Amino acid sequence: MAVFMKRFFQLSFVFLLLAISCTSCFKQLADKSFTKNIAKAPYDAIIVPGYPFQDSVWNDIMKIRVYWSHYLYENGYAHNVIYSGSAVYTPYIESKIMKEYGIALGIPADKIITESLAKHSTENLYYSYQLAKKQGFNKIAVATDPFQNALLVRFAKKNNMDVDFLPIMFDTLGKIEKTDPKIDPSIAYVPDFVSLPDKVGFFKRFKGTLGGNIDPTLYQ
Repeated sequence: MAVFMKRFFQLSFVFLLLAISCTSCFKQLADKSFTKNIAKAPYDAIIVPGYPFQDSVWNDIMKIRVYWSHYLYENGYAHNVIYSGSAVYTPYIESKIMKEYGIALGIPADKIITESLAKHSTENLYYSYQLAKKQGFNKIAVATDPFQNALLVRFAKKNNMDVDFLPIMFDTLGKIEKTDPKIDPSIAYVPDFVSLPDKVGFFKRFKGTLGGNIDPTLYQ
């Protein structure tokens, strides 16, 4: 498990670097999407996909997603934040961890909703979108890094989801002073946790990545 997690975070960091550095394939599209959609703000809610939390330290990817959600809320671009993510690779429910960080940064607790069933990015979007609609939200946007943004745009179109995208603008985010607030991760801890790779084979996980394991009845 320890070796797997080490490899997982190494690969994730590589993907983050690619998302930041591959301006030709991601940044230009992200800039265009943000410029187009920020003009439609404010949104009733933004959806923020989760990321694994381990050893009381939030990974840089989780950090930038939470800080971006705080930026959008603080500046009036979003009225509510939906953090999404179950305990997938570590024994911490990602959405609950992100909520605690969001509160620590200044987002009111009653403006944060957690979706705690999603195990893949496609499920983060699908389940959070269904939850948002159930809450009565109509104007909905996704707020994540440009790499994940590009993957979810296609999924949203394929599933006819009325959702916009506000990908992270790293130039803007870089100007924000960042700290590492302390939270109590125990509230998101899952006893007797078993990681997804230990429960599900590779091909079923890959199917889930593509959205093939979605249960459309979960938030009806």
